[in-house]
This record gives sequence, C-alpha cells and structure tokens, in this order.
Amino acid sequence: MDYTFLKLVEDTLKEAKTPLTAKEIWDKSKEYGFQSKLKTKGKTPCASIVSQLGTNIKKGNSIFVRTSKGKYSLKELVKPVTPPIAPKPEKEPFSERDLHPLLVKYTHGNPHFRCYTKTIHHEVSSKHTKGKNKWLHPDIVGVYFPFDDFEESTMQIIDNFSESVLKLFSFEMKKEVDETNLREYFFQAVSNSSWANEGYLVALKYKKESELMDEMRRLNNAFGIGFIKLNAENISQSEILISAQRKSNIDWDTINRLSKNNEDFKKFIDSINEDYQLKKVKSTYDPVFDNSEMVKYVKDKNII
Repeated sequence: MDYTFLKLVEDTLKEAKTPLTAKEIWDKSKEYGFQSKLKTKGKTPCASIVSQLGTNIKKGNSIFVRTSKGKYSLKELVKPVTPPIAPKPEKEPFSERDLHPLLVKYTHGNPHFRCYTKTIHHEVSSKHTKGKNKWLHPDIVGVYFPFDDFEESTMQIIDNFSESVLKLFSFEMKKEVDETNLREYFFQAVSNSSWANEGYLVALKYKKESELMDEMRRLNNAFGIGFIKLNAENISQSEILISAQRKSNIDWDTINRLSKNNEDFKKFIDSINEDYQLKKVKSTYDPVFDNSEMVKYVKDKNII
C-alpha cells in the first residue's frame, strides 16, 4: 500500500505528541524521516495536507481533529476538556422576618410568655405621609390567654371584678445588636411597644461585651424594654437576658390607631376578642413548628 499524506500526518503527529500546523507537520515529517516514504510530494505539500485533512475530518469518524485555528492533532492525543464545575449558588441571606418562626416557637413554649403570636406586615398598613408612622408597628405581637391556668369559675369572677389576666406582648426583631445600633434598635422597640404590657427587643446575635449589656440595662431601667437572645440551634435554649418591666395599663389609644392603620393588627385584636369570649383559642395565629419542622426550616433558610 502506498504511503499517503494522511499516513504521514498520522505518524508525524504521533511522534510529535502535540498539535501542529500543516507546515509544522511537513517540516517535522522530514525531520522524522517520513517524507522519504512518499512516492510523490507535489509542488504544494502543505496545501495537500490541509485539503486532505479537511476532507477526512468532514466525513466523520476521523482519527484527526482540528484543535485550534490551523492546527491539527490525533483525537487519541487530545485530552477531553472537563467543563469547570460551577460553584453552588450561594443561598439567599435570611431576613429579619425569617427569624419570626423561631420567636413564635420560643414564646409559645416558654413559661413566662406561653403566648399566641402574629406577624405584623408593615407593607399592608394604610399609606400616609412618609415618616408619619415610622416605628409605629411592632414586628410581632403576642397575647397570653389564662384558659389553661384558671378554672371556669375563677375566670367568671375575674370578669365580674372587671379585671383582666390577659397579657399583651410586643416584639421588635433584629438579626444582630451591637454598640453601633443598640440605641436606634432600642428606641424603635420603645416606640412600637408603648401599647403592650411588655415590650422586647429580640436578636439572633449580640456582641457579648460588658459595655453593651450595661447600656442595655440602663435603657431597660429607663424605658422598660427587655432583651431576648434567640438560639437557632436549640430554640428552647433562647434566653430572656433582660426582663421587660410589666405595665399594668394598656395604651388603648395606640391600639386603636394600630387597628385603624394595619389590617394584620386589627385581625389580631379581633381574634383576642373572639377567643376570650369563647374561653378557647380557635383563631388563627402564626403557626408553631414542631421540633423536626424547626430544624428543617432553620436549615432551609440558612439561619446561622
């Protein structure tokens, strides 16, 4: 069988072990002694190499491959290109509102609160002049019902004496509290908790510095707002680091204003009225996750 240009190209590429242009193939074939095997070289051997390689590659199932502009190689010598592994998309950072279910579970099970809570969506409030209702709405509100703690006869006499054993709570949620934002966050809690029996600033993280806690205690002494530290890994181990000062008098004017301004808050007040009359909790409040649901929720939201 005659020694062909394609066989020369094959032998030269095997020997060179690197992609070559047609001219480089021709020059190397002479160096390797393959040109002497050809019976005819023609006047334009490089053009012949390009032409025959192009035709062979177009037919398919060729042993040759074009690796880059003007360069050729044997398929067996070309390492398959492994596509880069795309990095896993980073999870969206969790929001303050994503922390609400943690507080809902904690306050429902904690003996100090044992309350039913409702998230207040600021975005459903009536539209007013910009800044008019700033810091008016709490993030979460809660109510304690005495139904499980008092006999029916005791509840009746409480009503006869026109006394209330209901407790209303207001919570301002933050991701982290430190010395740079403490006063702003604290006074935000003061502003939107004036209507409740107890108001709390709540955070997932806080700077464990004595100066921060000393300042928080001073503010608590002056304004009565407490502080809760959430524990995302174990909700039951969340802590009331500073207790709120309980107010016996309810700010009914603010409750009325909130009810007019925000549909979520109005539903919360309506629910309290209905459940207290029934002496049973039947209204819809924020759902309380069980332990397995809470673990999954924290993982899905990437709360750390």
